[in-house]
Amino acid sequence: MTTNSPQPRATALHPRALIALLAALAMLGALGIDAYLPALPEIGHEYKVTPEAVQQSLTIFIFGYAFMLLFYGTLSDSFGRRPVILLAQGGYVLGALGCAVAPSFGWLMFFRLLQGLSAGAGNVVGRALVADLFSGAEMSRMLAFIQMVFGIAPVLAPIIGGWLQAGFGWRYIFYAVVGFSVVVLAFSLRLLPESLVPEKRHAFHLRVVLANYWDVGGHVPFVLMSVGNSLTFVGTSIYIGAAPELIYSILHLGPHDFGWLFVPLIGGMTLGSVLTAHLSHRIAPHQMIRLGYAVMLVSAVGNVVYSALFTAAVPWVMIAPFFYCVGMSTAGPAMNMTMMNLFPRTRGLAASLTAFVFMALFAVVSGVVCPLVFDSALHLALAILAGLVLSLVFWWLGAPKHTSDAGPELMEAPVDIPSDL
Repeated sequence: MTTNSPQPRATALHPRALIALLAALAMLGALGIDAYLPALPEIGHEYKVTPEAVQQSLTIFIFGYAFMLLFYGTLSDSFGRRPVILLAQGGYVLGALGCAVAPSFGWLMFFRLLQGLSAGAGNVVGRALVADLFSGAEMSRMLAFIQMVFGIAPVLAPIIGGWLQAGFGWRYIFYAVVGFSVVVLAFSLRLLPESLVPEKRHAFHLRVVLANYWDVGGHVPFVLMSVGNSLTFVGTSIYIGAAPELIYSILHLGPHDFGWLFVPLIGGMTLGSVLTAHLSHRIAPHQMIRLGYAVMLVSAVGNVVYSALFTAAVPWVMIAPFFYCVGMSTAGPAMNMTMMNLFPRTRGLAASLTAFVFMALFAVVSGVVCPLVFDSALHLALAILAGLVLSLVFWWLGAPKHTSDAGPELMEAPVDIPSDL
């Protein structure tokens, strides 16, 4: 960055505080998905709709989330990171509140859509903000720490959701989400930095925007890597989408027992993120990716073998998914850095497209694949292994075939922020 350019506001925010705030913003999407999963049967009973119809309240959230991911990044490239995040947070609060008071299933679906449309800004624009401020191993380290803190939401959300549903009813799950999102909005108004100075923003002209989309979306290696990266999450997407059936029908547990599923998943993600944060300065990104894939492959195969030979039961059924998440979180930050570094001038757009691919696949998995395989633990395990094999193929086809897999270093030095994490 040239010395004549004004410095972003992030210089006033300690890195630990930045990590916590960006992780909280990313949590909004996870809360919209995970918190109300224990209440799906009760929602169907109250509105007198089928389980398949209730499942679509998850799918419509995910599709809304995925659709807006296409635009948040490029909007933040033009108008700045901070205003885009704040506007989306306001919409998220309204959507969650509408779900809490919805008088009919149709209104619930409407507000779930609004909630989904608003949920993705923190995740996408937050990653672009990190890419503005950091590069190389430090960028991977920051992403890993954010991923680690972010992991709190998916493990706590269904557990707390189960308690609220059992004690007060499903509407109080959404009231709790409203409370959390209001707190995050208040802290964002006070502390959220603006990392993209006006001199580096792109004019919001339709021709320029379309040209940028064409440039990034038409980059074949980037698209292949995005699909490969997203497919690694099939291992968790299937369990999240099929969580009620897995807990209630396969494992024969109750609404208070969702921790058996989510604690191992998020525990694995957290451990993988810690390993990545400590190893990113010692191991090259392409080696981190290979290590992560190796761990995922061993765990996915082990999951199939266990499910074929034994009746699924806790805690044994969650050992392989735990290690799968360790591998996924070990490879994830390096994979994201590899893709983001391809487009240093349009990082927001690149982040949008990678997140869109992920959420689109998540929507397909939760809305189409899960209903086909959530009748048995073996079918779930086979679907995860198939997704991982496809991920390996797409990533291998798109990734650079030389030792500097992480792509070119960012053209600009990061802003001088203390790194004493």
